[in-house]
Amino acid sequence: MVERTLSIIKPDATRRNICGKIIAMFETAGLRVVAQKRLHLSRSQAEQFYAVHKERPFFGELCDFMCSGPVVVQVLEGKDAINLNREIMGATNPVEAKPGTIRKELAVSFTENSVHGSDGPDTAREEIAFFFSGTEIVG
Repeated sequence: MVERTLSIIKPDATRRNICGKIIAMFETAGLRVVAQKRLHLSRSQAEQFYAVHKERPFFGELCDFMCSGPVVVQVLEGKDAINLNREIMGATNPVEAKPGTIRKELAVSFTENSVHGSDGPDTAREEIAFFFSGTEIVG
């Protein structure tokens, strides 16, 4: 089934100028970028986006990191896009990620792991709507 998912290229990756390399990994695997923008999250936006983690001890650090520099938010489309995106990203902890995945090859650390991706269909819809209006998604 063709579906859409949200992808964020995080500040550690934009700082190192490897966005193109990451996007190429998605495209090579069969995903298509149907919406994309570069922005700098405010603290309020980061807190709202990651509100599901508000009670977790890493919430403050995560929000600090996500608004520490520009990010690239994008909508990826393709067959089984959510699962495929998660496979391409690799495990959250780069040490546990499989070779060839974004996090194994490009992440700096557990926190600075270069990418975020939606974890399911409901989350994907919510996350996409957080950043994009329907007219901004052109596929």
